[in-house]
Amino acid sequence: MTDPWPPQPTVRFILASASQGRYETLVNAGVVPQRLASNFDESSVQGLPPRELVQELANRKADVIATRMRAEAIADGELPQTLVLGCDSLLEFEGDTLGKPRTQDEVEVRWKRMRGRSGVLHTGHCLIDVIVERVALATASTKVHFSDITDDELEVYRSSGEPSNVAGGFTVDGFGGWFIDGVEGDHHNVVGLSLPVLRKLLRELDYGLWDLGYPTP
Repeated sequence: MTDPWPPQPTVRFILASASQGRYETLVNAGVVPQRLASNFDESSVQGLPPRELVQELANRKADVIATRMRAEAIADGELPQTLVLGCDSLLEFEGDTLGKPRTQDEVEVRWKRMRGRSGVLHTGHCLIDVIVERVALATASTKVHFSDITDDELEVYRSSGEPSNVAGGFTVDGFGGWFIDGVEGDHHNVVGLSLPVLRKLLRELDYGLWDLGYPTP
């Protein structure tokens, strides 16, 4: 008997995020998740250091979706084997914790401060095995070196609208990639999801990549 191709997932895998970057990171790596945004109010969690904050937010987002899946199971009388992944990212820069810029002016001020310097992008990961209620957690950190972007380049980049939609106000894989001199650590983590970390969390919960249908062409 031959193995089916493409491989068939053995579990339902849900990404508790509306992030296109996280979704594309998984798809490009051979895994196609279901996407369900948690819509968790991030402002309800305050006062934590950056690494602790991203982990707590990832935990809360994953738990919202896991709780929703259990409630649906009670209503339907059935719950397929389900894994839920929650993530959250923030930039730590010179003692400040930076999420998405709220205005175009904030993009400009932030980039003029960051250019030619470095910051650390933290991403918290929470993987929940919904049926047995097991949880695996990890935070990854990547140092990001920003280019000495010119005022003219900044104006064009700011006008694209991209910086306002991402943690830290920059991307490494999009329009902002021109202005990143390099990273130290996992570059996928800067996009919002560390593949090596997810693999370790899967193993911690006794799953393999193939359980997610890897590699889906």
